[in-house]
Amino acid sequence: MSLEQLDAFLAHARSTPELQERLQQPLALEELLALSASSGYAVSEADVIAAQLREEERLTAPELQRRAGEEARRLRSFIPG
Repeated sequence: MSLEQLDAFLAHARSTPELQERLQQPLALEELLALSASSGYAVSEADVIAAQLREEERLTAPELQRRAGEEARRLRSFIPG
């Protein structure tokens, strides 16, 4: 499929209160794909990954470092010992 389908779905979701509310909560990838399909958009796992990469490319070095630090702290609290 394509990123255009994902972008179109997200634009549609912003104008649909029910979808907007659902997307405010963390969703599993399968739930996001099912939600987009039920709204008539053909979104794939590869589209979601490509969109994540696109967003990360837009971040500055300090923003990337902040995210890496947050992830490291999250993993430290997850890993016992």
